[in-house]
Amino acid sequence: MRALAFAPARTAYAVYAAAAFLALGLTALLAAVALPGVQRRRAAARALARSFLWAAGMPLTVRGMDRLVAGQCIVVANHASYLDGLVFTAALPARFGFVIKREMSAVPMAGLFLRRIGSEFVERFDRNRGAADARRVLRNATNGHSLVFFPEGTFTRTPGLLKFHTGAFVTAARAGCPVIPAVVRGTRAALSPSGGLPRPGRIEIDILPAIHARAQAGEASAAGLRDGARQAILLALGEPDLTYSGDSAHPPHTGHRRSVRASRS
Repeated sequence: MRALAFAPARTAYAVYAAAAFLALGLTALLAAVALPGVQRRRAAARALARSFLWAAGMPLTVRGMDRLVAGQCIVVANHASYLDGLVFTAALPARFGFVIKREMSAVPMAGLFLRRIGSEFVERFDRNRGAADARRVLRNATNGHSLVFFPEGTFTRTPGLLKFHTGAFVTAARAGCPVIPAVVRGTRAALSPSGGLPRPGRIEIDILPAIHARAQAGEASAAGLRDGARQAILLALGEPDLTYSGDSAHPPHTGHRRSVRASRS
């Protein structure tokens, strides 16, 4: 009965949040098309992402910003909701780009916007094209680009941390840059993977200490980065380790089976 009583208010909020997202999203697209330079476009996207979170009643708190090294780095974070990309856009400086599945490049308006802010698209299904995309991401990282990965490549309907694929960590090891683990909380409740209506609520990001590549090269160094980052995120997140417990009752959300072909282990 209580849920029924709140249903009209939740529906009204969902309509309001969708309208705010549409209005600010169109503004972000226009800014991305009109502004010169990727850094200016990313700065505008960051400001508009922050504006949406404020308007939607989802205040964002970021702790540990001083742990972002001044030079190049790769941020890796847990993945809990479709909101995660927007939240990290709001949180991180404009020097960071995102690695995104190639299917997004074909989405009207969204694909154009993501290209204009310098996102890296990576093929998930075609092996040859995926390998070429992975080489391009590595080349850009070697040239000093800072990137954001969600190394689980998917999210589940229940809390927990899935296995990490190695693409982000191979890129970091070969580029010789540190990995910065980060934990996001609150996005699962704000926009559930189960498909319920959005709801207001606090969102938090904790940026954890940097992890540097081991002395050995290649796969051993990448595996060390992966295992160290995952353990740090798992401890800070405080959710179940789904590598061992599994999530058979609630399989990964099919819309995000893998963010990038390059991140497969």
